[in-house]
Amino acid sequence: MKPAVSPQLRPKLKLGGLRHDFPIIAAMVPPGTRVLDIGCGDGDLLQFLQLERDVDGRGMELSQTGVNASVARGLAVVQGNADTDLVDYPDGAFDVVILSQSLQVLYKPRGVLEQMLRIGQQAIVSFPNFAYWRVRWDLLRRVRMPITSGLSEPWYDTANIHLCTILDFLALCDEMNLHIDQALTLSRRGTAKPIGNAPGWANLVGEQGVFLLRRR
Repeated sequence: MKPAVSPQLRPKLKLGGLRHDFPIIAAMVPPGTRVLDIGCGDGDLLQFLQLERDVDGRGMELSQTGVNASVARGLAVVQGNADTDLVDYPDGAFDVVILSQSLQVLYKPRGVLEQMLRIGQQAIVSFPNFAYWRVRWDLLRRVRMPITSGLSEPWYDTANIHLCTILDFLALCDEMNLHIDQALTLSRRGTAKPIGNAPGWANLVGEQGVFLLRRR
């Protein structure tokens, strides 16, 4: 068992420069749990969870640059492709599996969700909402693919291949018979609000969706 870290001794990360969804995701992760962060990049979220929630964290990252940066920070990260390599993990290997801002770059997002909830008790998924009002306005005004803070790259230089909306994701969860423990929208300022019984409104005003899922 990983030794506990005293709250008085545990260093705190400053939020400046970190993504707004980090504290929201961290609040969904019970302290001391086994966590896999898929598409962890250079390990910012994984390190945040280790310091703030004392998790036993592992990471998977496609780019060698991201793996090298994560390992240099002392993080347990391996190179892997979420679309193909999650099958190598045993059932129930983790308490929480996280896919943060990577759903839209996957070739098989539904298959990855199925694997996440096979190897983890719960899954946390966050993604940019393509129905956000600024996206709609930019598309209407410019009649070109939108450029926003959440979708900042031009269409020809983006890794995004499966953009979706909050309503699309809710429909997928229903089709997969997944239980949604928490469903939040996140504004561009980082304010989180529950979707509740107004998914259409959330689909309009939420720049991001953040979901905590489990199998029924």
